[in-house]
Order: sequence, then C-alpha cells, then structure tokens
Amino acid sequence: MLALIHTLLLVLVPVLAVAGAGHALLFKRDSRSAFGWIAVSLMFPLVGPMLYFLFGINRVRTRAQELSRRSPFRLGVAFKRGDFGQAGVAVNPIDLPDRWRPFGRISDALVPRALVQGNHVVPLYNGEQAYPPMLEAIARASRQVVLATYLFESNTTGRQFVAELARASRRGVAVYVLLDGLGELYNWPRVGRLLARAGVRFTRFLPPRLVPPSLHINLRNHRKLLVVDGEVAFVGGMNIGDRHLVEAAHGGGVADVHFRLGGPVVAQIQTIFAEDWRFATGEIIELVGPDTVPEKEGRAICRAFSDGPNEDLDKLSMVLIGAVSLARRRIDIMTPYFIPTPSLVTALQTAALRGVRVRILLPERSNLRFVDWATRNLLWELLEYEIEILYQPPPFPHSKLFIVDDHFAVIGSANIDPRSLRLNFELAVEVFDTGLVTDLSQHCAQAAQASRTVTLEEVDGRRLPVRFRDALCWLFSPYL
Repeated sequence: MLALIHTLLLVLVPVLAVAGAGHALLFKRDSRSAFGWIAVSLMFPLVGPMLYFLFGINRVRTRAQELSRRSPFRLGVAFKRGDFGQAGVAVNPIDLPDRWRPFGRISDALVPRALVQGNHVVPLYNGEQAYPPMLEAIARASRQVVLATYLFESNTTGRQFVAELARASRRGVAVYVLLDGLGELYNWPRVGRLLARAGVRFTRFLPPRLVPPSLHINLRNHRKLLVVDGEVAFVGGMNIGDRHLVEAAHGGGVADVHFRLGGPVVAQIQTIFAEDWRFATGEIIELVGPDTVPEKEGRAICRAFSDGPNEDLDKLSMVLIGAVSLARRRIDIMTPYFIPTPSLVTALQTAALRGVRVRILLPERSNLRFVDWATRNLLWELLEYEIEILYQPPPFPHSKLFIVDDHFAVIGSANIDPRSLRLNFELAVEVFDTGLVTDLSQHCAQAAQASRTVTLEEVDGRRLPVRFRDALCWLFSPYL
C-alpha cells in the first residue's frame, strides 16, 4: 500500500505542478502574476498548485458569466416605471462640446450605459455632512431602499442606520442591504446580526467559508452606494461608521468626501446594485424609478459604471489613462492608497512632459503602512518628471478624487492601487460639470496648502534599510 501511494505521488505531483503552471501561463493576464504562479507551482510542486487553485484562479468571473447566461435580463434588473436612466436623456458623445467629446467617446466604447444629462451632483464632506441626508432619505423612503457598503460598523452610527432601515422595512418599504462578506468581519458584533434581529433583509457578498471552501480574500465588493425610491443616490468612498465623524474624533478619524446625486444617473447606480444582488443571491430584484421627472434639471452629464475582476476588468483603468492622455492644463488625484499601474505612471509622465500640471495628494500616514512604504518606492518615477507629490496631515484622508482640467471628474469607491483596479468590485461615476469640478479643484488646492511637498532628494535620501523595506513591500504590491 505504501509503495502504491508513493508511486501515485511520484506521478501526481509533477502532473499537478505542470497543470498549475500551464493554467497560469494560459489564463493569467498580468505577466508578473503569471510568472509568480508558474514559479510557485514548479518550485513547490505539491503545495504550489494547491495555493494556485485556492487563491490564483479567478472563479468570480466564471460565476458572473454563468449567472448572466441564466438570467433573462442582460443587466439582471426590471424597472417598475421604465428605465429612467436611459430614455429621453441619453447624450451621444459626438454631440458633446469639443473639450468634452474625446472623454465621452472613450468611456462610451467601454461602458454599456449611456451618458445621461440633467443630473445634480453635490459633494458631502465627512460623516458630519454625509450621514444626516442619508438617514433622512431612508426615513422618507416610501417604496424602496438599496444599500451596499464594504464596512458597516456596529457602533453608534451603524446602529442609527440599522434602526432607520428597520423602520423603513416595517412601514412596507422594500429594503435590500448588501454587505461584503469579509468587510463585515472588521467589527463585532457583526452588523448582519443586528440587521437580522431588526428584520432587515440583507445578504453577504462572497462570505468566507471553510465548507465548501471559499477563501476569496481579494475579490471584495468595495462599492459604497445608497439609492432611495429611485430618486436620490449617495456614492463615494465613505463607509458607514463613527470613524468618519471627524469633528467628534478631535483631530483623528477618517476624512472623506461622499456625493449626493439626483437625476437619470440614479437608475444606472441602481442597476449596478441589482447586478451585485443577483450575483450574491441569484435573485432578480424589481427596481423602482421616480414617480415623476424632476421639474428642475441638473447641469451635470454623468455615467455610472462598474469595475471588477469579472467582465468589467480594466474599464476604470482605461478610462483614467485615457483621461490623463487628454489633459491639457491640470490633473488632480487624491487617493488614500497609490500604487499605480506602469501604464498609468507612463501616462502621468507623458502628461507632465506636455506641460500639464500633475498634482497627487496622498496621506502622510495611512492605516496601511506597508502600502505607504510600497508607494514611496515608486515616487521617484514621478518626481523626476516634476510631478507634484504632497503628503496630507491627519485626519487620515480617505477621499478618492480624479480631476482633469476644469470640466471632468471621476468619483466613486476606487483607490489607485491594484486591489481597486484589478481585485475588487468598484463603482465609478464620470461627471462633466464645470461647477462641480471647480469646487473639487478648490478642495484639492486647500488640501495642498495644508500639506507637505515630497521632494526627490527626500526619496533618494532614505537610509538603506528603509529602501530595502520599501522595495520589498513594492515587490508584493500586486497583492496589497
């Protein structure tokens, strides 16, 4: 018997190693990732293929495509009052003003949703400005509330949202809450238990399981959205919890900017939630549109789009790189985590060479020090081209803003790092609105005045042990 087992292992182990390496070679889209998994599979011929099977294969894309084939709806949604997000308000990029047209044509080629006009977009800074209107909108809901978030804390703020959602559910409002299965574990007690006790319908997105094994550590739903009655939406980078109440934290906490949106783009945000709900549950939910078209139209032209490791892979990255290539005067990027792809680095360098003023606002210290160290290892590539890098002081700046010239912005949940651009499910909204972009540019300018400029001399002057530490973290940056 032992001889038979030994013979089987001698045959099976090299077969597994070759199979794992071959699969990585054929199906991995990033050459560095493919090379890494090939090396692991061949150098550790038993453990390596097992690790690749558990962590290296993107089963999410396969499952998403399978659900799409089974569903009678392409987007997996049905509207009670018509698709308010498309009918009568769609804008052909060809009809945009000259300075906007190239931006619109890039995303139009990538995203199945149309640019829509007549939207309102209002920035809300920190939890003090964002949470009251969000809670008020839920309190006034009469038909439907959909909410998705990565972190839903079970502290005072979280319990306020649970209580308001429960009241809405008791008065007959259709409430759907989507929690990320891993993000929920950051707090105790888990907010899912609070929602269940309150009678609020919720589900978890890819929750970790041992039986059957499901260990999707990286493939997280990082989207933050709230839509009420198909009339108003809240999106951005803000989770739900006390940490975003900066004034109460007395210099601590997490600073962020969220956005309140009204108009046809709200329906597009709804469909993204419905797709995620269908992915997590297999259920197609019926969405509601506004009872009436608003009398006063907004001035913003918008498009919502999703990005993730399924069929949406690389859409956001391509939109950002395309926008950088079209910049003529200035680019402002504010992000808590900054590990750009080589393509984006090259695009920013080229923009700087064209005379575009590129300014990148990062935290002096984030909540993930290893990401800060990895970022510092690549800053010289930008500083050499006179790209301005600034470190923002506390409270920890968690805002995600991407602004080009005086008319184009991308807002949403994504950071500029591999986790957001390749591993997580994200939500983005592109906005053409000179007034909003001016306000956001002023916000970046004010933040820059309070920030510290990073110099090439500072980066080059790091001590050797520090440089080794930063480079080691950068080496693993595709997985941070």
